[in-house]
Amino acid sequence: MSPVLVILLLSASLLSTGDGGKVLVFPVDGSHWLNMKILLEALHSRGHEITVFRSSTSWYISEFSPLYTSITVNQEQPENNESKEVMASFLQRSLEIRRNEGTLWAFFQFYRNVFNFFQGAGKKGVAKMITSIFENGTLLRQLNETGYDILLTDPRYPGGVLLAHYLKLPLVLNVRWIPGGEGHFAIAPSPLSYIPAVFSHFSDKMHFLQRLNNIIFQGMLVYLYSYISAPKYQAICDKYFGDHVNTLSLIQAADLWLMRVDFTFEFPRPTMPNVIYIGGFQGKPSKPLSSDLEEFVQSSGEHGVIVMTLGTLLSDLGPEVSETFTAAFASLPQKVLWRHIGKQPAALGNNTMLVEWLPQNDVLGHPKTKVFITHGGTNGIYEAIYHGVPVLGIPLIFDQYDNIIRLKARRVAEIVDVTKMTVDSLKSSLESILDPENPYKQNMVKLSQLHHDKPMKPIDSAVFWIEYVMRHRGAPHLRSESYKMPWYSYHCLDVMAFCLAIVLLFILLIWVSCRICFSSLIRNRKSKVE
Repeated sequence: MSPVLVILLLSASLLSTGDGGKVLVFPVDGSHWLNMKILLEALHSRGHEITVFRSSTSWYISEFSPLYTSITVNQEQPENNESKEVMASFLQRSLEIRRNEGTLWAFFQFYRNVFNFFQGAGKKGVAKMITSIFENGTLLRQLNETGYDILLTDPRYPGGVLLAHYLKLPLVLNVRWIPGGEGHFAIAPSPLSYIPAVFSHFSDKMHFLQRLNNIIFQGMLVYLYSYISAPKYQAICDKYFGDHVNTLSLIQAADLWLMRVDFTFEFPRPTMPNVIYIGGFQGKPSKPLSSDLEEFVQSSGEHGVIVMTLGTLLSDLGPEVSETFTAAFASLPQKVLWRHIGKQPAALGNNTMLVEWLPQNDVLGHPKTKVFITHGGTNGIYEAIYHGVPVLGIPLIFDQYDNIIRLKARRVAEIVDVTKMTVDSLKSSLESILDPENPYKQNMVKLSQLHHDKPMKPIDSAVFWIEYVMRHRGAPHLRSESYKMPWYSYHCLDVMAFCLAIVLLFILLIWVSCRICFSSLIRNRKSKVE
């Protein structure tokens, strides 16, 4: 290599790292980490120095990485309760309840199951982890001396939010969920007349009974936050910050919300200046498939390929459900690429290939892919939108049903309830999506075009705004101060009460005046008669 080229490379390296800041990251483990890691890769490529907190029991976040330096906090229990065993148990119970869906008993059983899950989530994980950090004076001193520019965190478990307040650092949220549900509800006006609550399974078009139910669903989330999710973190706030600070206010005070949706997917709704929409930031062009996968895909001919995956933790639904899928797939002319975990189905068709792992983005980007069968995870949905592939949703738990509802409202997806699924219903739904006379493919291509038609890629937008907060040491000018207002002031109930009091006083004065005039008139008449 020539000396000139070496000098140029060194100069480029210095230019790329000279303005780099120091980013402290408090992530959430599991699938949430996959989203956070994409942001860290982009920040690292810009020359930023990254430090990541992790638990010693972490099963996704590596201790050693070329992207970051880690700080490992020793723990006996996992950071959260989303292990494969816990998720499998929760899924099984959820499906049992859904088989009796529509009854009042099933409604209460559903929320009891959700409450029990979140009762354990973070109870001895994130809450204990942040307490360990606050009790480590040496670590806190080192963190203060390092001079971090921002703290980046996922507020699903708000340990990072508490740490940012303790260290007085500008706070950036990589967010869709907070302890009380969907993030928008914490900071933006959210009329329940047309904004569906989580678990409601409604679209933005609701009749009277749906609006009534929507209020009930949101009320259950308020209960979830107030009595199940918040207390363990509020105890930390009371201990280290005083009883005048609460977790929700700290979340609402964040400088920037990097929201992992955009309005090609989300229903239109009010928003705020410090909410930056980065939905689909994980999207990228597909890469060539391995030789065995490419050979299988090409063998599909003009019929194309159906791709199926139900995520990392929820792939095994048991032999009975697997056999239903197998029989439906075997009756189709398409080839099926199925990410399958568990025992191989007995009646597996010659057109179906089982794999333990597949390059989901690359397969969805292949021109022969016709339909994507998914549980409705956000990552998979946005990859389908990115590549213009219509969806058959098999929602299982949490927000997955609501995610598929949003796609169905745009006529790019169909939904099959796994608890009521038969070979015929599954085959019928697939054939409907595959039918060229139906507009699923055309609608999804249009949705993909809308998603791509932006002045800046979502990941570039995320990096720009993170660096914006770093440059200006926060972004309070973008943040509404409404969260500091009492609820009655926020809704102007005090003003309405005052106006009502004035009106009532005015009416009272008129009534008293009329009463006096009437009494005077009566007395005058009596005096004339006498």
